[in-house]
Amino acid sequence: MRIALDAMGGDFGVAPNLEGALEAVELNSELQVMLVGDRAQLESEIARIGQLPASVSIVESEGFVGMDEKPTTALREKPNCSIARAWQLLATGNADAVVSAGNTGAVVAAGLRTRRFLRGVRRPGIAVRLPTMKGSCILIDVGANPAARAEHLVQYGMMGAVYAQKMLGIEEPRVGLMNIGSEEGKGTDLYRETHTGLLNSVIRHQYVGNIEGRDVYHGNADVIVCEGFVGNVVLKVSESMAEFMLRTVGKTLMQELSTERDLAHQLVNRLTEQFHYRESGGAPLLGVDGVCIICHGASDPRSIRNALRMATEFDNHHINAQITELLGTPSSADPKVV
Repeated sequence: MRIALDAMGGDFGVAPNLEGALEAVELNSELQVMLVGDRAQLESEIARIGQLPASVSIVESEGFVGMDEKPTTALREKPNCSIARAWQLLATGNADAVVSAGNTGAVVAAGLRTRRFLRGVRRPGIAVRLPTMKGSCILIDVGANPAARAEHLVQYGMMGAVYAQKMLGIEEPRVGLMNIGSEEGKGTDLYRETHTGLLNSVIRHQYVGNIEGRDVYHGNADVIVCEGFVGNVVLKVSESMAEFMLRTVGKTLMQELSTERDLAHQLVNRLTEQFHYRESGGAPLLGVDGVCIICHGASDPRSIRNALRMATEFDNHHINAQITELLGTPSSADPKVV
């Protein structure tokens, strides 16, 4: 497994990417990581840590896309920036995967420019794993495609079903459409058309219909489909609410308990770790020919290590081949045709 890691991506620069890569190759001797970034910065950080193992190499790039930059403008002005070079390695067959904690819009835009989509895929989408009362669910899309069409959303349902089956171990994942109500005919034209498309798709027997925001964490669907704008809002609110609840619970426990404060502190820490983004590592961009894992901007070495592991697991489960097979099924070729 050859992974192109955007060494310049993330809020903290080169250090966590380098350290995460070193941890990953130590755990997996068959993994090869290409650090894509500024050679001078990388070599300076390497000198602090020590010599690179043979399974980690440097691929030089020119500049990077900052978190506050407009992706399309930055990619046009810096065609050989770190994330663009990483995608070039994938597109030319010199890498099997791309991993980045950089500007999400730039990661997606650079990937779209390569047009390296799986056969039949109209538009890739980002799939995030969320905890629920019944285990976990997959939310897709969370930001890759904020101007989705119904055909895109129907395909998200199908791609998400494959991903949930292989990565969550659910034999027949239930697919739901995020909407403002569960009743028939709810939502805008986009969501009504998507609802019809899913009812007529190859996964119609797995489609449970419209679901509301409150259904997400109740576990009433294993795959939740929505456009990128809505999905990104759901994700960011969820992250903020989780942090708020854990901090509130922790503070209350510390105030109420006197003799068992250490135990309460350990409990809160365990809960925080269980739901922290660093444990999953990142979210895959489903629909590209290859593997792309998009990480949180605040990723630390542990996050990067887990993202590299996720890329390997994604590849080992042959998820792309199964997505292509499902999309090639006659009844899924056109979302409007039974």
